Amino acid sequence: MSNMKDQEVGAEIELPSDLKDSEKGHPKGLYVLFATEFWERFSYYGMRAIFALYMTKMLLLDKAASSTIYGTYTGLVYLTPLIGGYVADRYWGNRKSIFTGGLLMAVGQLMMFFSASVSSGADKGTAITLMWVGLTLLIFGNGFFKPNISTMVGQLYHDNDTRKDAAYTIFYMGINAGAFLAPFVCGTFTDYKWGFLSAGVGMLISLVIFYLFKNKHVIAPDGRQLGIGPNKLTDNSTVQSGEKQSDGGFSKQQLTILIGGIILMFSLIHFVAHIDIWGSLIYGMTLVGPIVIITDRSLTKIEKDRLWVIILIMIFVIFFWMCFEQAGVSLTYFADEQTNRHIFGFEMPAAYFQSFNAGFIIILAPIISAIWTNLAKRGINVAAPFKQSLGLAFLASGFLFIAFGSNSIPKEGASIMFLTGCYFLHTIGELCLSPIGLSMVNKLTPGRFTSLMMGIWFLAIATGNKLAGFMSSLYPDPTNPVHPHLFSLEIDSLHTYFMIFVGFAGAAAVMLFLLSRKLQKMMHGIN
Repeated sequence: MSNMKDQEVGAEIELPSDLKDSEKGHPKGLYVLFATEFWERFSYYGMRAIFALYMTKMLLLDKAASSTIYGTYTGLVYLTPLIGGYVADRYWGNRKSIFTGGLLMAVGQLMMFFSASVSSGADKGTAITLMWVGLTLLIFGNGFFKPNISTMVGQLYHDNDTRKDAAYTIFYMGINAGAFLAPFVCGTFTDYKWGFLSAGVGMLISLVIFYLFKNKHVIAPDGRQLGIGPNKLTDNSTVQSGEKQSDGGFSKQQLTILIGGIILMFSLIHFVAHIDIWGSLIYGMTLVGPIVIITDRSLTKIEKDRLWVIILIMIFVIFFWMCFEQAGVSLTYFADEQTNRHIFGFEMPAAYFQSFNAGFIIILAPIISAIWTNLAKRGINVAAPFKQSLGLAFLASGFLFIAFGSNSIPKEGASIMFLTGCYFLHTIGELCLSPIGLSMVNKLTPGRFTSLMMGIWFLAIATGNKLAGFMSSLYPDPTNPVHPHLFSLEIDSLHTYFMIFVGFAGAAAVMLFLLSRKLQKMMHGIN
């Protein structure tokens, strides 16, 4: 297909009559975005693999403080996509947002390198300050990068193209291929500064790939170059249907409501519930953001119903990521302190366990994608809510497996099979929920709000990650006679601790399963 570099954004071209997307392979642009995301995720997960260990071993922070910082960082990483999505929809477009975000993240990894370089000295204050500078750049950089590259995957296809779910699963493999490689590279260095520097190099490679191939391959089915201008200029759905067209993003009135609502919810959560500042901001935005977008006056009834499906499923997504993201903290502590990591005379670094989930995704993603595709060919279209309830059920089973393994730990440590089995089950759950969620947001959201709604979807992940940090701070210390409490429950053992996640994930799975049929009706024919 020709490269229509100079074509006006939003112009329409009549498609060739013999073009049938469902009968062709995936566009080359998918693999450009795959490679771009591969190296960006290499950067993110390489840093994440060593972050908690860096704080406890180099900065000498305790587990509770490290867990809180980890939860705040990963929570804010998924909060800022709301900003990046809004800027792309209204002003910059996807491409400029991706470049800006990538550069910020590259510099952020460099700051983490400097932090680790001075952390061995007596003055830990400088190292901690540099760490916060690096984390801030990474947080805002991710906000511009992540929602926009995810949105562009869906824009490579026509609205009703049945390949979208498969495309997002392939894209998800790119994410996890990078995540698989990163811990082996960044986690191998005993001096963490080289791990952070490796992550920064990965981010620069990502930007080079996108720059070299975007013009030729990242194009729409009609040949338009994607992401050049604001997304509000490329959505003609409301014009064609005779509805009043929004200018993309929030209106001034909605921005006023959004800001006022966030201030109100922040105040209630922070001053009444006594939640920390960043937690109050994340939770406040997660509560207010969806309500504001659903009040847009240009939305039709069907569009509102579909957006409500996304918003309701966000509640269950919060519980999923609250449990799943224990991989970066409590499960890393379990790997480092309670697991026998000796294999053939070699003691495997605890950071290597961060690759298990990604490795399983690379193996299982094509299988699960093929299952959904074959079912669809047979006329069995499994609705997204039902798939996601399965994801929560597998998540619960993973924690049940490791809870069993932690019930009686030998002196030499728990068998490596318990963490391996936990990650295997969690991976199946992730593949049933996360790529399906990305595809669902793209299919159910009006084009003029796609990046913005992707940012709002990430609010649920932000809340889940922040809660993951809080839950990890309850990780019991076997040498400490004072046990943490969750509500009235005393967490006196690792078995009790992991069973809490079984309860949360299991209850969420049952509730979403019971709601699946109703949510499917609200999707109005989109699966």
